[in-house]
Amino acid sequence: MNSSPVVMKAVEQLDYRVTVGDVATQAGLDINMAQAGLLTLASEAGGHLQVSSTGEVVYLFPKDFRSILRNKFFWLQVQEVWAKIWRVLFYIIRISFGIVLVASILLMVAAIVVIIIAASASKDNDNDNGGGSSGGFGMPNIWFNPFSIFWYSDPYYRGDYHQPQRQSSRGNRSRRNAADEPEAEMNFLMSVFSFIFGDGDPNFDLEERRWQLVGKVIANNNGAVVAEQIAPYLDKVDGDEDYIIPVLARFNGYPQVSPEGDLIYHFPELQTFAQQRRPSPVSAYLKEENWKFSRASGGQLTLAGGLGVVNIIAAVVLGSLLQGGEIAAQLGGFVAFVDSIFGILVVYGIGFLAIPLIRYGLLQLKNQGINSRNNQRQQQATRLNRAGDEVQRKLAFAQQFAAQNIIGSEDLAYTTETDLLDQEIDQRAQIDGDWQRRLEQNSPPKHPKNDNSL
Repeated sequence: MNSSPVVMKAVEQLDYRVTVGDVATQAGLDINMAQAGLLTLASEAGGHLQVSSTGEVVYLFPKDFRSILRNKFFWLQVQEVWAKIWRVLFYIIRISFGIVLVASILLMVAAIVVIIIAASASKDNDNDNGGGSSGGFGMPNIWFNPFSIFWYSDPYYRGDYHQPQRQSSRGNRSRRNAADEPEAEMNFLMSVFSFIFGDGDPNFDLEERRWQLVGKVIANNNGAVVAEQIAPYLDKVDGDEDYIIPVLARFNGYPQVSPEGDLIYHFPELQTFAQQRRPSPVSAYLKEENWKFSRASGGQLTLAGGLGVVNIIAAVVLGSLLQGGEIAAQLGGFVAFVDSIFGILVVYGIGFLAIPLIRYGLLQLKNQGINSRNNQRQQQATRLNRAGDEVQRKLAFAQQFAAQNIIGSEDLAYTTETDLLDQEIDQRAQIDGDWQRRLEQNSPPKHPKNDNSL
């Protein structure tokens, strides 16, 4: 199954009846890729081709084409199942860093307490010849409740897990629109991962957004534009308009030269659509988002960083107690186990604080580059808004090539939805009329008969 997910999404957004120009504009795809993707999807999902009398092709798809593909291709089902499994696995991976942090603190604090109790009991035995009560060896109350980890992993945890209204707040949350949820809804264990590694590239879809915007600008101008209209969405824009070449290659455009020597760019395949298109809202320029250190709330970040500091302090204290190895050898058991993994705990504790510090510095450098590119694109948009006489002259020339060709059902000469013979019968009158008009156009003119009779 080779159908492109991008093409399928565009077909759904365009109500299942599309042209190559529709899909290229909607998804920002290369014209050739859009055409190949539509042909593949039509072949695999039982789509139909509708051909107008002027030769333009419209693709018509059933609204349940995804179900058709799922039933037809086992691999697509496997991909969907794996996507669900991966979401769960990735969630487990992310919360595991918080679990390890909490476990590291608990292990080291517990080991410190055991060593202190053992040392105190040994001193009492030396002073009292064993008169100490067995109750003196009990574990004291630890400030950190180990069962809190289950509250922290709750997606609805906000740091106050003893809150009596928790259940009702969950009900209110379920009724809210997900788009309106604040970023602080992240649970504590997820915020630990966010504190260390952040939340991913905010511009992961930058190229997709770039070409979607360029395609919409061209479509909004009916397939004829000047370079200044495209510049706010591209990088490395210079004065010789070489930057427009990738746009021409992607959307099968070509330049036109005005009598004054000005260049405009014509995209015929982005002038043909399956239905009437209104101008799409388009941002004035392509804006990259700045990297955020974390989307977790300030309180969550403070708590995560504070626990990281506590973890380092516990490691320093425990390391001083375990120095030499005699205590671990004498007590054995739990203390010996903690001593065996102590190096791992120290490395984790250092990395827990070092990685965010290094990441913070790198993000500042990245954001400087992003701000510089955004400023350059914004300047290009400002220049377009303040276009001088030269740009206005180019825009006027481009209007001579602007057009929008809508392929309606009344324009169709052939469709794969019905048998060809049936279509010929249904359209016989139209075909006969077309032939009659052509014969009349091609027949020689009739001359009046001369009357020479006396």
